[in-house]
Amino acid sequence: MFRRMLVNRLTIVATLLLAIVVTACKESGTVRVRSLDFNGIKAVDAGELRSVLATRVSSKLPWGRKAFFERSRYDADLKRIEAFYSDRGYPDARVTGADVKLNDKQDAVDLTVTIDEGQPVVVTGLNFTGFEVLPPDRVRSLEGSSPLKVGQPRDRRQVIAARELAVNELREHGYAYARVTTSEAPGSTPKETSVTFQGEPGPLTYFGPVEIVGNTSVSNRVIERQLSYRPGDLYQRSLVQVSQRRLYGQELFQFVNIEPLDQDQQNPELRTRVTVAEGRHQRLNFGVGYGTDEKGRVDGEYHHVNFLGGARSAGAHARWSSLDRGVRLDFNQPYFFQPELSLAGEAQHWLTFTPAYDSTVTGGKVSVTRRPNIRSSWAVSLATERSISTITPEALADPTLVDELIALGLDPSTGSQQGTLMAVGFDYQLSTADNPLNARRGYQLAFHAEQAGQWLPGTYNYFSTSADGRHYLPVRRNLVLANRLQLGNIRPVGGIAANVPFARKYFLGGANSIRGWGRFEVSPLGGTGTPIGGNTMIAFSSELRTMFTANLGGVAFVDGGNVWESYSDLDLGDLRYAAGLGFRYQTPVGPIRFDWGYQLNPIPGLIVNGEEQTRRWRLHFSIGQAF
Repeated sequence: MFRRMLVNRLTIVATLLLAIVVTACKESGTVRVRSLDFNGIKAVDAGELRSVLATRVSSKLPWGRKAFFERSRYDADLKRIEAFYSDRGYPDARVTGADVKLNDKQDAVDLTVTIDEGQPVVVTGLNFTGFEVLPPDRVRSLEGSSPLKVGQPRDRRQVIAARELAVNELREHGYAYARVTTSEAPGSTPKETSVTFQGEPGPLTYFGPVEIVGNTSVSNRVIERQLSYRPGDLYQRSLVQVSQRRLYGQELFQFVNIEPLDQDQQNPELRTRVTVAEGRHQRLNFGVGYGTDEKGRVDGEYHHVNFLGGARSAGAHARWSSLDRGVRLDFNQPYFFQPELSLAGEAQHWLTFTPAYDSTVTGGKVSVTRRPNIRSSWAVSLATERSISTITPEALADPTLVDELIALGLDPSTGSQQGTLMAVGFDYQLSTADNPLNARRGYQLAFHAEQAGQWLPGTYNYFSTSADGRHYLPVRRNLVLANRLQLGNIRPVGGIAANVPFARKYFLGGANSIRGWGRFEVSPLGGTGTPIGGNTMIAFSSELRTMFTANLGGVAFVDGGNVWESYSDLDLGDLRYAAGLGFRYQTPVGPIRFDWGYQLNPIPGLIVNGEEQTRRWRLHFSIGQAF
């Protein structure tokens, strides 16, 4: 009897322990979070609220990240929601409902949180005192640019941002030790408040001696000449930031930090310390790849970022593929009389294979670039090269195409076009993009103008302009809309087509333009359908980019554009379009991408490599975003 009772009790205890273990397993990793929805949200963004919670939602894709339900984490999130609202000016916000609904298989859960936001505390007054040391227009600008606005909820983030803005304004005008405190006074009702920012400028400050530590093979002089300030200059916080960016931009250092010293003493002369950690000065990269355009591809690159000392850089790049191959050499002198100017030179021997002709370009270019700030630059250049373009055997066998190429400058006796080109160029670039390899916000603008011939010696005589604009807009936390527009036009002097070398003509198609076609396949066609290139170009692309996991993402894109023989032939009703999907895998050197593009309106009669192109899709594999 006693034994039976003991066995029964042990069975009950074991069952309870098993239930506890099962429950614990379900809460710590067996019940997926299928959805997390909010009811009652009006004042805040649901995506932003989800981003601060520990409870995550599982990816809908089979290979995507799985997130599991934990009761303790979920309960903490409910309190976190109320704190989130309080920080944004809604102290009375409460979670009034938290529904947890298991599916029939009991392996997934749908979460619904109901929120009563309550009434916000509204800012009725905004005051800046103690800023009399600033010019009146800067005080007005500070008041106007404050992220905290009268009539809006008192958001703690905006209070902090407004205070930092006020501190930076004082430090930008020579007050390195400035402090700003905030205080609030109640308004006529409990839901109203007046915010005051009290400035304490401290003494007017000038830059003092500079201490440099951490450098081994790079001299102090190389570092000093990249600094935007000198001892005796009025202190400006922005000069410290620009100096730090310049030093990073030399690619000599893995780490750069500029810090003020002895701040507690508040001396009128502020000493600074520049701390650096040098990186590898010589870099060798080698890559092998495959793409439907290039077939096999081999790339090799050597780069020295402290060539002959003085932060000069030099490098060599070699490539071999079925579309292009050759060698390029480059050299850059970063400090050319002043920090903002640099002198660069490059030389190349490069072969490019198009459907109608093969071009070989041998020559070089020298350019002087001025970078007034981290976002913009302009450059002037002088280029000279020898260009030889030879008609392909397939084109040579087509009498109609040969006649057209003769009109463009082909010598029928040799089957080639050859000559020398000397040109001056001007380039301007402006970028606010947050990441040059994989931008999420901001824009980029680039403009290029080039004049060949006329007062310069050479065979060719033309004027060309091109522009490239890109814009990146974050739609949600993991969703970015990217857009690009390209324009280009080459105008031969006198309207003589032979004044433009074949190697300068425009083609579209391939991994970086209209992805439903292969490279060089979108252009004016010869009499039998072979692309021969043109002088006027329009291209555009739109991509919707998202991330499935931390490293794996996808895109949906639409591309369009065309090339015409000249500007007078431009017809926007003749644009070619492609749409498709792609995958991106993030790496330290940029995303590896795989794109599939489909032609929405094929080019009738297109001939490539002597064969009619009836396939309406292309696959592209490359490194880096398409734009």
